[in-house]
Amino acid sequence: MVETEIIVTNSAEPTTKASLIVVSNRLPFVLVRNPTTGKLERKASAGGLVTAVCPVVIRGHGLWVGWSGIHLKDPNEPIPESIPTDQTPTAGLKSEQVVSVNINPKIFDSYYNGCCNKIFWPLFHSMPGRATFGADHWNDYITVNKHFAARTIEALEKCLANNNGNDKNPPIVWIHDYHLMLAANWVREQAEEKKLPCRLAFFLHIPFPPWDIFRLFPWSDEILQGMLGCDLVGFHIQDYCLNFVDCCQRNLGCRVDRNNLLVEHGGRTVRVRPLPIGIPYERFVNLAKEAPSVLKGTEQQQTILGVDRLDYTKGLVHRLMAFEVLLEKYPQHKEKVSLLQISVPSRTDVKEYRELKEEVDQLVGRINGRFTTANWAPIRYIYDYVAQDELAALYRDAAVCLVTPLRDGMNLVAKEFVACQINPVPGVLIISPFAGAGEMMHEALISNPYEIHQAAEVIHRALTMPEDERILRMSRLRRRESECDVNHWMRCFLKAMGTLEMDDVGTTTMQPVTVDDFDDYLLKYIGYNHKLALLLDYDGTLAPIAPHPDLATLSPEMKNLLFKLSNHSDVYVAIISGRNVDNVKKMVGIDGITYAGNHGLEILHPDGSKFVHPMPIEFENKVSELLKALQDTVCRDGAWVENKGALLTFHYRETPNQLRPAMIEKARSLMIKYGFRATEAHCALEARPPVQWNKGRASIYILRTSFGVDWSERIKIIYVGDDLTDEDAMIALKGMARTFRVTSSDIVKTAADHRLPSTDSVYTMLKWVERHFMGRKARANSLTYRNPKGDGVRTQMSLEIATNSNSLDVQNV
Repeated sequence: MVETEIIVTNSAEPTTKASLIVVSNRLPFVLVRNPTTGKLERKASAGGLVTAVCPVVIRGHGLWVGWSGIHLKDPNEPIPESIPTDQTPTAGLKSEQVVSVNINPKIFDSYYNGCCNKIFWPLFHSMPGRATFGADHWNDYITVNKHFAARTIEALEKCLANNNGNDKNPPIVWIHDYHLMLAANWVREQAEEKKLPCRLAFFLHIPFPPWDIFRLFPWSDEILQGMLGCDLVGFHIQDYCLNFVDCCQRNLGCRVDRNNLLVEHGGRTVRVRPLPIGIPYERFVNLAKEAPSVLKGTEQQQTILGVDRLDYTKGLVHRLMAFEVLLEKYPQHKEKVSLLQISVPSRTDVKEYRELKEEVDQLVGRINGRFTTANWAPIRYIYDYVAQDELAALYRDAAVCLVTPLRDGMNLVAKEFVACQINPVPGVLIISPFAGAGEMMHEALISNPYEIHQAAEVIHRALTMPEDERILRMSRLRRRESECDVNHWMRCFLKAMGTLEMDDVGTTTMQPVTVDDFDDYLLKYIGYNHKLALLLDYDGTLAPIAPHPDLATLSPEMKNLLFKLSNHSDVYVAIISGRNVDNVKKMVGIDGITYAGNHGLEILHPDGSKFVHPMPIEFENKVSELLKALQDTVCRDGAWVENKGALLTFHYRETPNQLRPAMIEKARSLMIKYGFRATEAHCALEARPPVQWNKGRASIYILRTSFGVDWSERIKIIYVGDDLTDEDAMIALKGMARTFRVTSSDIVKTAADHRLPSTDSVYTMLKWVERHFMGRKARANSLTYRNPKGDGVRTQMSLEIATNSNSLDVQNV
C-alpha cells in the first residue's frame, strides 16, 4: 500500500498527493481560432468527467493528455491560458499542464468515425447489426493509440521531472473510454523500459457487452489485453465488470476471481471495479433554485420531459410510440399532458443519424396530426442545444422525466433531473433497465422501452401517482444522488487505486494456482476412463527462462514428478523443445519418454529409434555460413548465436534495449538472405529452414506413431508451452486437446485454452495429473512407445512416410 492520502477540502473535492495524468480523446476544453486575431482561444467543455477530474489535476500539479478539437498545422503552437473571467472547472488548468495530441486528420477521422463510432459504439451498446468492421479503420485505431501512448510517456517524464511523483508515490495515469482501449500496453512497456514509476488505470464510460457479442469483433483479444495493461479497470456497474471478467476468461483463457473481480494477466493481478459516476449535485440544485420558469400552462397541464442526444441507442422512436399508445388507451390525458422532447444534434454527417432524424420528425408529425386540437399539441419537439440553466428549469417543473434508452452506460440525465426536483410536489422519474443508472435508482419506475404497451402503462402510473408516493420516491433518490455525487466518484476511484492509507480496498491479488483449480479445466475433459498424453515444452514451461540455456535446469521436484508420471501406465510424456534433441534429453535426464528437438525436426523415441526430418542438401552448408555471418555482424553487446545443428538461434537477452531494434533487423535480414525463416522467440530470433514442419506437425506425428491413426479417439491430450513456436501445436491440436500457454507478458496472442502465470503453475497442473491418475489400477499394457522391429536403428523419413506409416503404432488397448 502506497503511503499517500486523500485530503477532503471544504468543497468536498478530493485531492491526492499522487499526481494525476488524465488521458482522454479530448482535452477538457476545445481550441478555436479567433477569426479576427487568428489566435487560439479556449472554449470550455461540459461533462461530469471534466467537473470531477480537472480540479484534482489542477491541485495535484498533474497533466491532461488529449486532442484539442482542432488539427494544428504547427503541432508546437502554444496552448493559450484561460481568460481571467473564466469560471469553468478548467479555468485553473495551466497550459503547461496540457499535453496536446496532434494527428493526421485523415487518420484521425478513420480512427474516430470509422472505428470508434461505427464499430465500438454499436457493438458495445449490444447492437452488432449496426457495426461495420474494417481492417483499415482498426489499423488507424492502433496508430492513434500508439501516438497517445507516446504523448502520455512524455507527460509522465515531465511530471517526474517536476518532482510530482517517485517510486514510493508514483503518478497515476488514468486512461478514459473506448477511444483509447489499447494505449495502456504501450504506456506500460515504455514506462518499464525507461524505468518511469507510475500506476495505470482505465475507465469505460459506455457499457461493456457480454461475451457472445464482444467476441464478434475480430480483434477482441487485443482490446482485452490493452485494457488489462492497467492495474485497475473501472466500469459504471457490476454487470459490465462481470461481462469483462467473463470475456477475459473465455477469450484469453485468463485465471479470474469473479467474487473479488480480479483477472490474472501478464504475471500481474488486474483489479476490476464498479465505479458509478455521479453529477455535480449541488450545482444543479443551485441552477434549479435560480432558473426562471420556462414551462407555460396551468396547474392542470402536465409535462413529460425527454432529454437525449439524437442517437439510435436512446430509444426515441420507441418512446414516441409509447406516448401515442398512452393517448389511445387513456384519452383523459388529452389536452392535459404534453411530451416535450429535446434532441441534441449528433453526428449530423452520418447517414444513419440523418435517417433517424427523418424517422423521428415523421413520427412526431404523424402523432401531432392525429391528436392535435385547437388549444393543444401533444408533442413539442426541440432539435437543438438547450442552455444548462434553461434545462434545469425544465427538469424542475416537469411532472415526469423519461430516460428510456435501449442501452446506455450510465445516463446522467436521470441524475440531473433528480437533483433539480426541489418543488414541494416533485416529479416522477421513469428509467430503462438497460441504462446503467437503472441498476441503482431503484425508487424510479422501471420501463422496458421495447414493450410499447407496458411503457404506456408506466407513464400513466407516473402521471396519476399520489403526492405522498412521489415525495417518498424522490426524497430517497435525492438522498442517494447527493451522497454519490461526482466528487464521491472521484474519491472512490482514488480509493480503488490504493491511495487511502487506512482504507480497506478488499482483495487485490489473485491467489496462487492450486491443484483444485485444474478440476475446472481438466476433470470433465479427461474423465476417469481415458489415458493421457502430456506434450510439454521445456524452456519457460518446465524450467524457468534463464540468461543462458545451460542455466535453465529442472527443479528436483519437477524432475521427480515427471519421472513418476512417465512410469504410470496411463500417462505418456513427450518433451518438445527448440533445443537440439540430445541437449533436451540431457537436461531432462529421464528414460522412457519421447524427446523432440529443434521444434520437432528431430524426434528420439523411448526405444532409441530416431526420426530426422529431411533437410534440403543446400542448407547443410548454409547453416555454417549464416552462423559465421551472424557472429561477424551482430554478435556484440551481449548478443550471441546458439548452434542447434538444423537451426540457429540469435540471443539478445543481455543486449541493452536501445540497441536491440537495429540489431534484430540486421539479424533478420541476414537470415532471410541465406534462405532461412526468421521467427520470434523469447528475446531471441530463430533461423529455421524452409520446411513445412513445426511443433504442430511434430505433435501429430508423435501421437500418430505412438497411438495409431485413431489417436484422437483413444487418448486425451494436454499440451503446455510458452512461446510463439508452441502456438503451432496449439493451433494443430485445437479442439482435440487441452492447451495451456505460460506467459508473463502483457501482450500475447494465443490459441491456447488457458493461460498460466509461471512454471510453478505448470508443476501444480502436473501434480493434479498425478493426483487424478494415482488412484487408478495399473493396466496390463503400457503407453510406453515400442518399436516392433526392436532394432533401435536411426531412421530418416520424409513427411509423407511419417504421416502415413502405421508400422510404429502401439498395440490397440
